[in-house]
Amino acid sequence: GQRSRQEEVSAISRGLKAIARELEVPVLALSQLSRGVEGRESGEPRLSDLRESGAIEQDADVVMFIHRKKVAQEDETEEDLKAEIIIGKQRNGPIGKVPVAFISRYAAFKNLATFEAPEDVLAMPDDEGLEEYGVDDGVPF
Repeated sequence: GQRSRQEEVSAISRGLKAIARELEVPVLALSQLSRGVEGRESGEPRLSDLRESGAIEQDADVVMFIHRKKVAQEDETEEDLKAEIIIGKQRNGPIGKVPVAFISRYAAFKNLATFEAPEDVLAMPDDEGLEEYGVDDGVPF
């Protein structure tokens, strides 16, 4: 018979876990979230929001979510730059939140504790001088 999507995702999740163990390497997988997170006042994702299968939650050693309270606007402010990495599961360590700064032009995250967002980085008029703020434009994308 035909397998359900949930069974397929479970099989993939188990397969990725087996590859990681056999090759002794970390394996990174991405998952969509269910729409349940949209109805939540805080908008923060939870393990139960992983879409299609509880197997992802069960098989993963670490589950992290990137969360921003606000969607980027044309005229970003320092507050718009704030995001957090939510560690929802860590088999051998603590869970919690890590505050980060999001630089939308480069889809880059920086440590919020050490990041200062001057006006020229917020406005991003050109690429000059960005290196001093830790933005490396030498990437191919």
